[in-house]
Amino acid sequence: MNTRPIRFFFRGQIQEVREQPPTTTVLRWLRESADACGSKEGCAEGDCGACTVLLGELDDQDRLQLRNINACIQFLPMLDGKALFTVEDLGSSRQLNPVQQALVDYHGSQCGFCTPGFAMSLQALYESHQAAGTRPSRQQLADGLAGNLCRCTGYRPILDAGEQMFEPPAQRLDTAPAAAALRRLREDAPLAYESHDPAQQAPRQFHAPRSLDALAALLQQWPQARLVAGATDIGLWVNKQHRDVGMLISTLSVAALRELRAEPWPDGQPGLWIGAAVSLEDAWSALVEQVPALRELWLRFASPPVRHAGTLGGNIANGSPIGDGAPALIALGAEIVLRLGAAQRRLPLQDFYLDYMKNALQPGEFVEALHLPLPGREWQLRGYKIAKRYDSDISAVCGVFALRHEHGRIREARLVYGGMAGIVRRAPQAEAALLGQTWNEGTLQAAAKALTQDFQPLSDLRASAAYRMQVACNLLRRFWLETRSDSPLPAARSGIWWATQLGRDGQQPVPGAQP
Repeated sequence: MNTRPIRFFFRGQIQEVREQPPTTTVLRWLRESADACGSKEGCAEGDCGACTVLLGELDDQDRLQLRNINACIQFLPMLDGKALFTVEDLGSSRQLNPVQQALVDYHGSQCGFCTPGFAMSLQALYESHQAAGTRPSRQQLADGLAGNLCRCTGYRPILDAGEQMFEPPAQRLDTAPAAAALRRLREDAPLAYESHDPAQQAPRQFHAPRSLDALAALLQQWPQARLVAGATDIGLWVNKQHRDVGMLISTLSVAALRELRAEPWPDGQPGLWIGAAVSLEDAWSALVEQVPALRELWLRFASPPVRHAGTLGGNIANGSPIGDGAPALIALGAEIVLRLGAAQRRLPLQDFYLDYMKNALQPGEFVEALHLPLPGREWQLRGYKIAKRYDSDISAVCGVFALRHEHGRIREARLVYGGMAGIVRRAPQAEAALLGQTWNEGTLQAAAKALTQDFQPLSDLRASAAYRMQVACNLLRRFWLETRSDSPLPAARSGIWWATQLGRDGQQPVPGAQP
């Protein structure tokens, strides 16, 4: 095996890193090895945003695309072939850049601990909107900052700064040197990296193959190796649980796994193919473009830095019962495409999950893609998420519902819940109560009663069992209120009100009440 150092662009030149453990986080390397201490460690789990940095990659047109990510849960080898920018790259000792100056002018910083992260997320927004020749709305700024927490300034002055930063003449980051460096780095061999620790019996390895065949061969050779994509979950295993994750094989450099394309369903129905290494942000963006009813679920799925790093394939393979990707995909009728060596097999996604954190993957097998049909006009679909915090929080209950009507009757029903069982799954008894019926309040009540046969939820720190069952029924009612034929409620962005009504344990919302 021919190993090589990790190579990436940083501080105006290509950096080479050797002998750092593969699970060294980008944040730790910045603060302890690169003398770049502007990025802070707050939560070490990708939640607070104090460690936010910008990651640059070349797109299909050889343009550098910048996205904000959390440095605290990114492993150093994941920088290979990319460009890294930190808060030290903004402005200079002589002149602040527009983002920094706006934060000063509008009093967007007090203690300053979180400020570097806010500045980097604002810079990401600044770069993308300047490139597009647009300005974000205040709500778009708030959505873009959903992964950054502040407990002393408050968000109003920071949002004011976000609006003001577009007033001066444009002053974007100089990314030309980074783009040129990344073109040179593309000539490097696929990353095979190892470090040696005298305390360990064997070297620690990290592989980043670039083809499906190479990935399949590595997993057949080392079926015990762990696949990693964005490390948005595995990063916490290392930081919080201090787990030894062993050999890591990355999916992010496999071009075929990053394909996102229109792919007809076998019956000719329009469909979407989402490679397993497509980022959460790109996957949800493409999905919502075709299924607008899922837009709010997308905006509330983690935070922008997590969605930029994580992948939808990783979220599905992880199989958390409170993951928000599986309910939406199962409701759409998606299938999961698996590969073992050269053999490919497909399963309905709902059959992939066997038990709590157990799935149908065989040793050496991996997720290649997700393939789903796109619903036609005969389908009604909505997605809802209930959590203690509106933005960037884990679901207490997630519900995604899809009904297909024909001649005034319900012919197909998929009611999918997360947080109600050890796996994300459908509600078969409730679905049966809907089939063949007209969509009225009597049908709704029958389906809600049947939900108690479908689920026996658990109580935990997020919610009690009784609360979860009440919410599951309330969300079904909300779906009916928005899709009934007589005076349906608008499906506008009313999630803040609805989360307030449903998000307090022990309180029940008034049925039918409008925001």
